[in-house]
Amino acid sequence: MSQPPTLIEEEEAGPPPLRARRALLKRLADVVSLPASRINAFERSVVGDLLVDMLRLASPEERRRVAGRLAALAELPDALARLLLRDEIEIAQVLIEQCAALSDADLVACAREAGAEHRRVMAARRGLSEIVCETLVGFGEPEVIETLLRNSTARLSQAGIETVVALSRTHPGLCGGLLKRPELRPSGAYVMFWWCGADDRRTILQRFGVSRDVMQEVAEDVFPMAASEGWADPVARKALQFIERRQRNRAAIEKSPFDSLEQAVATAARDGLSREIASEIAYLSGIKPLTGAKILGDAGGEPLAILCKATGLSKTDVHNLWRSMRRPEVQPDGSVHPDWERVQITYDLLAVDRAQTVLRYWNWSLSSALTPALLQAIRAGDDEQVDEYSAPERAAMLALAEDFGR
Repeated sequence: MSQPPTLIEEEEAGPPPLRARRALLKRLADVVSLPASRINAFERSVVGDLLVDMLRLASPEERRRVAGRLAALAELPDALARLLLRDEIEIAQVLIEQCAALSDADLVACAREAGAEHRRVMAARRGLSEIVCETLVGFGEPEVIETLLRNSTARLSQAGIETVVALSRTHPGLCGGLLKRPELRPSGAYVMFWWCGADDRRTILQRFGVSRDVMQEVAEDVFPMAASEGWADPVARKALQFIERRQRNRAAIEKSPFDSLEQAVATAARDGLSREIASEIAYLSGIKPLTGAKILGDAGGEPLAILCKATGLSKTDVHNLWRSMRRPEVQPDGSVHPDWERVQITYDLLAVDRAQTVLRYWNWSLSSALTPALLQAIRAGDDEQVDEYSAPERAAMLALAEDFGR
């Protein structure tokens, strides 16, 4: 906020008497604070305008005192709110934290027109609405978003959550806070899994490993209907593929050079995991090669355990598949390598049905929704081409963006 110019006349005459100004500021602040029974809205507005004009030339300490006096008001003149909310953070903070009279419009305007520190303080304010949270998230400031995620009284919309999930790809420190939010849904957690740390991955599997029992029960009689139609409807076919109990692709076995998925894994352990064998393992597992490549190329290894559990492979097969990728099993001191230990723990952690849900969601989002147009958009980094209503398309854009060099 600009300070009053120093006048030559004041310099010659010495410092101006400020007692009257301070007293008047206090009196006007008191008038603005009067209850509705003593002052009507028009009178309050006029007094507020006069107070704004004086505060523009007041010292920071005087403005801070007035802000503290006004913070308890149930009604605050708009011009006064705008002035003080855009003031130095030490002054604006009093109102941002304490003033219940501030509307969503006041807070959104402050977030847009003030600085990052104002937004950080606002992110901790109690009872933030969805629209204010979306505004704060839109600036993409990790420190502000971390504060917002810790604010248990803030209400985040799904659009806001999706924005934070996307930001967590480049700012993994946001993952932990996201996983504590009640608004986070499996679609966001499953795609976030690809860049989360080991502890966050375990949390995702424990919290979002969803059963498909209810879906299987209600869709039981739909499978024969779709079969009688020759699976001609691609929309129903994709949905039923997600719901069905069987994970392995029986039709792929008939065309495969291997007698079973286990034999393909054993061959990979013996000869190494070539591109051709990796594709066969994916087909036999009931997933697309793109999904298989994403799983087998993951540095942490947990997706490999999910693949094996979902397809009914044994621990021996898990070991063979790990060896086929030439991944380390022990450290130089002879202890179990942390990555291999994590794979075994993940395998034991998940039930088959829940592992299948995660695997199928990945396959659904990484391949079933991957149209040529979406693939082009991913390569170009054009987020606007993604269908805002399609969770699989958004997941594919996020999960594959790094693979395409974004």
